[in-house]
Amino acid sequence: MQYVGTGRLGPAQNVAYTGTAGATTAIGTQTYKVRVLVTTDAFVTTDGTTPSNTSGAYVPALQVEYFTTTPGQVVKAVQVSAGGTLYITEIV
Repeated sequence: MQYVGTGRLGPAQNVAYTGTAGATTAIGTQTYKVRVLVTTDAFVTTDGTTPSNTSGAYVPALQVEYFTTTPGQVVKAVQVSAGGTLYITEIV
């Protein structure tokens, strides 16, 4: 596993996604990193754009990923082949 630094666990959100993107609300004003987990393979974006197989990071199911963000951004996920749930935790 890659070392991503330290931080406190902040607010968490979860949202369902299918072939239509699921979107979180805007992350906090002091959040520069988020922890992401999806329950099925998904494409994820952190800049508010709608993810697809050409504009999003492929995240395999049940594998924690960390993304650098800018305060106020929205995290979105869309399925690869089956709907699931996007879980994010702000690292503050």
